[in-house]
Amino acid sequence: MKSRLFIACLLAATAAAQAQNPIISGQFTADPTARVFEGKVYLYPSHDIPSPIERLKEWFCMADYHVFSSDNLTDWTDHGVALSQEDVPWGDPNSYSMWAPDCVCKDGNYYFFFPASPQGGKGFNIGVATSDKPYGPFKPLDKPIEGVNGIDPCVLLDKDGQGYLYWSGRGLNVARLKDNLTELASAPQPIANLPEGFKEGPFAFERNGKYYLTFPWVQDKTETLAYAMSDHPMGPFDFKGIIMKQSPTGCWTNHHSLVEYKGQWYLFYHHNDYSPEFDKNRSVRIDSLSFRPDGTIREVIPTLRGVGITDARKPIQIDRYSSISPEGVSIAFVNPARKFDGWKVTLQSQGAEVTYNGVDFGQTAVKAVKVKACSPEGGTLNIYVGKEKVAEVEVPASGQTWQTLTAPVKLKRTGIGNLRVTLKRGKKVEIDWMRFITPSHH
Repeated sequence: MKSRLFIACLLAATAAAQAQNPIISGQFTADPTARVFEGKVYLYPSHDIPSPIERLKEWFCMADYHVFSSDNLTDWTDHGVALSQEDVPWGDPNSYSMWAPDCVCKDGNYYFFFPASPQGGKGFNIGVATSDKPYGPFKPLDKPIEGVNGIDPCVLLDKDGQGYLYWSGRGLNVARLKDNLTELASAPQPIANLPEGFKEGPFAFERNGKYYLTFPWVQDKTETLAYAMSDHPMGPFDFKGIIMKQSPTGCWTNHHSLVEYKGQWYLFYHHNDYSPEFDKNRSVRIDSLSFRPDGTIREVIPTLRGVGITDARKPIQIDRYSSISPEGVSIAFVNPARKFDGWKVTLQSQGAEVTYNGVDFGQTAVKAVKVKACSPEGGTLNIYVGKEKVAEVEVPASGQTWQTLTAPVKLKRTGIGNLRVTLKRGKKVEIDWMRFITPSHH
């Protein structure tokens, strides 16, 4: 544990992921539980890996948990491994079954809930690990929670301090927890009045005196995100409908959490962006979420842009667009053999354009823009901030060879604006990223 703490500190000091949807690159992340601790959003996902053992080559494979944090929902720090399957005294150290977790804070201590396969047994139990830091490392208790068999733990701490444990196992279940959060205070209770069909991954929360039970639900072929509401944490619940429709590209699972941060609600969920050919390797996304006046949840439409403000001085991945022209724009991996390198946008024909909103140009003058681009025949890009044309970039013919090009910028205003790029001349101009240069940056 001491060596892991050292590694976690080292990673926290040096490793950060900066992206839109998906928000974490360099590794697969799924089943995200987001919590607000110490003024930051902490993310507790599961960690999909390519299976090192034959029996899981075509299934979910997870050996440990990483914890991530952010104070702007754009830049994410990886705090390293917080708990591994080898750490769990009661767990099978070779099961690769560290599935969806949760974490809550009570009296200054952090309680990390996780499922795992027990030694010499079948199925899943749910364990608890503790730490005095939200990012761990977490020390697991010697035994799992007695009386609980299943996966996908979620804990709701009500305003009176009472804890409730929700999990999935032959349906969705709930029980009250003792004050220590490590033992049940009531018998498990199946949650009734929910629609027919496979359900898992419960996430419960309270808002304005109403209790929300949200969950993945197979309404048709793949998982939607659905929800029900109640006046009590244990129900009875009244089914309300869909938060997010099933994946249009066939990713079988979805798994989520909802969190309010700085006055705005967000939906954390996952999709197989970095692994389109294998939907057991997933990646976490975020989109904004809102409620109707009666407390019901408005449907969330998945986006590539995601949320958060992007620093103009950092690489802007405009392929994570907020809007594109009806024709002439396509998105593809920069390198299909190295998908974590991300995507590129191709402006196929004159007039094609892509818009990326929420770029912070700061309060100092912008002198230039750098663009990583390539084109078989060359072309000219016009760059706008709002309605103001600020730069024109000539892209020489280079075949498939990437070039980093620099052009002067004339920007009359600073602050936050929308970035728009259009193809003025040429065809098939590919763009990886662009960033703006101020006098103090190069």
